[in-house]
Amino acid sequence: MPNIFLAYFYLHLKKPLSILILILITAIKLFAQDKPIQGIVFDKDSKQRITRVYIFNTRTSKGLYNNIKGEFKNTAQKGDVLVAALQGYAVDTASVGASNTIIFYLKRMSIMLREVTVTDTTKTPKEKLTENKKAYKDIYVKGNTGDMLHIGQGGVGLSITSIYNLLSKQGRNARRLQEIIEQDYKESLIDYKYSKNLANSVTGLTGDRLTDFVQQYRPSYYFIIQANDYELINFIKSNFERYIRNPGARRLPPLPHLTIDTLK
Repeated sequence: MPNIFLAYFYLHLKKPLSILILILITAIKLFAQDKPIQGIVFDKDSKQRITRVYIFNTRTSKGLYNNIKGEFKNTAQKGDVLVAALQGYAVDTASVGASNTIIFYLKRMSIMLREVTVTDTTKTPKEKLTENKKAYKDIYVKGNTGDMLHIGQGGVGLSITSIYNLLSKQGRNARRLQEIIEQDYKESLIDYKYSKNLANSVTGLTGDRLTDFVQQYRPSYYFIIQANDYELINFIKSNFERYIRNPGARRLPPLPHLTIDTLK
């Protein structure tokens, strides 16, 4: 019915202004239509496909995980901003344009931060977390359950907003993305304090052996936030002795090699 009405309206229009209004209405209607999109997520360094990546639409506050092939399918509107997030990787964004294919290249946080020499001008993990919270402030609002009890002039009542954020799918998706951002902060804090430079100064290891050592004997987040400099150095020394006795004791098996297929 709306299309018939627009056609009838168009045939009977005489004034240029009315024609312009009709064109604008039609353009807005076409622009706002959802269209099918597909995409794939790669590791920026290895160019291998990454699975279990959370793809989040900032307009709809809805998200999904890509499949075991690193691929995903969904619907979106032109101009929508999609966010790709995975623990241990920097968050990446992409805008939906004329193409129906979206490609994400995620940068591993641990590899990136270990290669950076920390100076006075380098942002701390806490500063980066604050920036992420500002950039994705809507996520923290929609995922916030706050205080369930609300105290007002009429007495104590339940907060409708907090209950909605707790139970709605939109709120669950927002909290899931919050968890990924918070986990990235924890990993970057470990890299910030347990740096290659520090491990090198204590052990004397360099190159591939240094990389191998820091990956095998990576401390936990809870140890990092509690340990002082003396305890961290002792941690490196004691694990270095274990590493010398058996260099491959805690080494993970290599990942399978995957090739990149062209999306059809």
